[in-house]
Amino acid sequence: MRDIYSVIETIQLAEKATYLQELNNDYVFKVNRKANKLEIKRAVEQAFGVKVTAVRTCNYQGKKRRQRRSDAGKTAQWKKAIVRLKDGDTIDLV
Repeated sequence: MRDIYSVIETIQLAEKATYLQELNNDYVFKVNRKANKLEIKRAVEQAFGVKVTAVRTCNYQGKKRRQRRSDAGKTAQWKKAIVRLKDGDTIDLV
């Protein structure tokens, strides 16, 4: 098992993430690309002291970017996890 702080990288605070939080009690995290759903579930439960009922993940590939030169760079690849909590549980983001 990995360390819980190496699994969860950041919490996503976007408009869609806030909407999911209000509608379904879902929270969106940016997680380690090699972490699986069980590790994400354990990490969120231990870090925030809540009960997780479901985890959904999405892998995002890096995109090519160019900035006023002929050589192109690439953005980083990353993984997003949408975690649904048990009714009544919340994570204080402030």
